Amino acid sequence: MISIIMISTVLLAALILATVAVLRRLGSADRTLPVTAEWIDELSTGRYRPMMRLLDSRDIEFLRSQAGFTPKMESKLRAQRCQIFRGYLRCLDMDFRRVCTALKLVLVQSEQDRPDLSAVLVHHQIMFASGLLAVHFRVFLYRWGICTVDASSLVRIFDVMRIELRNLVPAAMAV
Repeated sequence: MISIIMISTVLLAALILATVAVLRRLGSADRTLPVTAEWIDELSTGRYRPMMRLLDSRDIEFLRSQAGFTPKMESKLRAQRCQIFRGYLRCLDMDFRRVCTALKLVLVQSEQDRPDLSAVLVHHQIMFASGLLAVHFRVFLYRWGICTVDASSLVRIFDVMRIELRNLVPAAMAV
C-alpha cells in the first residue's frame, strides 16, 4: 500500500514537472532565425531517417541470437543508441522551434490576418511538445528494455509545419 502511494507521488511529481517543461517550451522562442528560402529548402525529414530505425528492436533480437552477445553488451548498446537518439531529438526540436518561430515572424509581417494558421501553429506546437515528452519517456523505458520508441509522429508534425512555411515564404518575399 505504501509503495503504491510512493509510486503515485513520484508519477504525479513527474507529470507536474513535465507540464511545466511543456509550458516553458511553448513560451520560449529561438532568437536566431536564418529565414531564407535556401534555409527552408535545406530542412528535410530525410535527415531524421536514421533516427527512425536507431531504436529498432530487430537489431537487438538479431544480436541476441549471435554467440558471445551478452546482456552487458546489450545494455551498453542500448545506452549508446539512446544517447544518439536523444541527439536527433534535440536537432528535431530545434528545427521545429525555428520553423514555428519563422512562421510567427511571417504571420506578424503579413498584411493579411491568418487566424486559421495561428490556430494550426499553436495546435501543432502543443502536439509536438507533448509528443516530444512522450518520446523522451519511452526512450527512458527503452534504455531498460521495457518498450519500443516511435518518433514518426514528431517527424510528421515537423514536416507539416515545414511545408506550411515553405508555402508561405515565396508569398512573403514577394510583398
